[in-house]
Amino acid sequence: MNLQEVNSKGVTRGITAPLLAALLITVCYNLSLQPGVQPTFSQLKTFSSYKELESFLNTSMERARQYVGVYGNLLYGGTVKTLTPDIEAMTEHSTTNVQVAGVDESDIVKTDGTYLYVVSGPTIYILRAYPPDQASILSKIDLNETYDAEIYLRGNRLVVRGNKFQYRLFANTGFFYPYLDEAFVKVYDVSDHAKPALARTVVLNGTLDDSRMIGDYVYAVVNQPATLPGGNETDFEVFLPKIYVDSAVEEVQPTEIRYVNVSDTFYYFTTVLSLNVITDAEAPTYESFLAGSAACMYVSSSNMYLAIPNITAWIMPVKADKVQEETLIYRVEFDREKIVCQAEGTIPGYMLNQFSMDEYNGIFRIATTTWMGNTSRNDLFTMDMSLKIVGRIEDLAPGERIFSARFMADRCYLVTFRQVDPFFVIDLSNPADPRTLGYLEIPGFSGYLHPYDENHIIGIGKQDSNLKLSLFDVTNVNAPTEKDKYIVQGNWSESTVLWDHRAFLFDGSKQLLALPVSIWWTHVENNTYYVENCWQGAYVFDVSLEQGFTLRGSITHANTTDPYDFGFEVKRILYIGRVLYTVSDKTIQMHDLDTLEFVNELKLS
Repeated sequence: MNLQEVNSKGVTRGITAPLLAALLITVCYNLSLQPGVQPTFSQLKTFSSYKELESFLNTSMERARQYVGVYGNLLYGGTVKTLTPDIEAMTEHSTTNVQVAGVDESDIVKTDGTYLYVVSGPTIYILRAYPPDQASILSKIDLNETYDAEIYLRGNRLVVRGNKFQYRLFANTGFFYPYLDEAFVKVYDVSDHAKPALARTVVLNGTLDDSRMIGDYVYAVVNQPATLPGGNETDFEVFLPKIYVDSAVEEVQPTEIRYVNVSDTFYYFTTVLSLNVITDAEAPTYESFLAGSAACMYVSSSNMYLAIPNITAWIMPVKADKVQEETLIYRVEFDREKIVCQAEGTIPGYMLNQFSMDEYNGIFRIATTTWMGNTSRNDLFTMDMSLKIVGRIEDLAPGERIFSARFMADRCYLVTFRQVDPFFVIDLSNPADPRTLGYLEIPGFSGYLHPYDENHIIGIGKQDSNLKLSLFDVTNVNAPTEKDKYIVQGNWSESTVLWDHRAFLFDGSKQLLALPVSIWWTHVENNTYYVENCWQGAYVFDVSLEQGFTLRGSITHANTTDPYDFGFEVKRILYIGRVLYTVSDKTIQMHDLDTLEFVNELKLS
């Protein structure tokens, strides 16, 4: 099937989303691609029949089953995550903290400066948020039994993406199989905020792993096991992808599924969806592939990079006593609904997360950690647009591992950790000759790095058992310093920012930094730890180069009878005008941005 072919039902099919690792294996494997060349996909195959697909999967699974007992139940496990709004003039407001400007990331809270959209469990609340004295709940959207629901906002369109469990009892097994998830993307017209109207729905078998919104398009990637267990441990049935578009349903046929026989591995179907969230008349485009496991994604303004841990090399090493660690990288050039796989490459080691990757001036940069027995090494690679390595720095901080990375123009800031926190400043101005300019060793580590300005970096991490904020000065790149630090005192303290950058609020023009904080105080009796007290809420800081971190104050939603009711856990912090909003599952509080004086409160449940 030609990628631009229109099927008999009038649905345009195409590769139209930030593809996961597995997808790109099928598309790019063994292709020699040059930048700017349209690939023909001549090596991609399709199945002639359901029987051929079943036979292919059975043969692959027989060769891979021997590894299940050692490395976990890979067979049955989950995957390896311009309209003008019809409102008053919008007030200055914060937005979701994203990695790349112009590439939106879904979140549990969005605002347009007047209205607030909040995901609380299976419910989405639409609220009048500003001005605060008029704050009220206008409507609710019930998502029923869903999980991982997150939202985008585009003009008067609210986009909801998430998953829903579908259980199934298999004959002769006596158990329910819980991995028959349904992934969904729903678009609501919220022109009338009191009566949101469902404009369109797309549902797919499987689990939604990741998504992005660029302009009017949401891109979602869904994975599902290619097989499900049968009557005994060696039986299986093929589980073909299904796509439900509003009232229509289509099961992807074996003759439509593209694949390349890349390895002896367990397979998943990867379905890629592109949806125009503004124009309802434009049909969604989608494509299904038979492939391996999932990947982490970095998206620039014109390219998508997929980093794939080569699980096959890990599970089935060349030598029995040596594990081969490598990451496969693919570059996908895109323009709205059009996507073309342009290049592939390989580097040693595995990456930490999306912040380990970056593109700048036609050069792709990536940092990895490689484990070798009881020790480790850290490397940084620069690659051209054909994903050929043009430069590298190897063996940074041997024996440690990367805890955070941030690329900014011609520099990379890298934190590794084991006992101390080496903060590295790396010069990437000459991609063929990257160099370590300087480093700083201090106690603890930074798990998230955020630019303050071109010569200063904010680090959020831990020292001993407590949350630590650092302000790094890299004006002298050969001798970086920790200009200031703030430690949240307790027997244990932390922040969700350490694993979710979207919880971080920073506005340099306002000298504002805020983040969720959790603190525990404990004591030990007979070698057992007991919690004496706990606190959860938001810490709000003034931050400047002259004064460093100054705690402006703290806000908590917790009540005195149960100080750590998770329903009152502050998850997001944002501002509209001069009002600071803190959001938990049960409450939205409003405080004066400058004084933190209480202004108003809305109970969600």
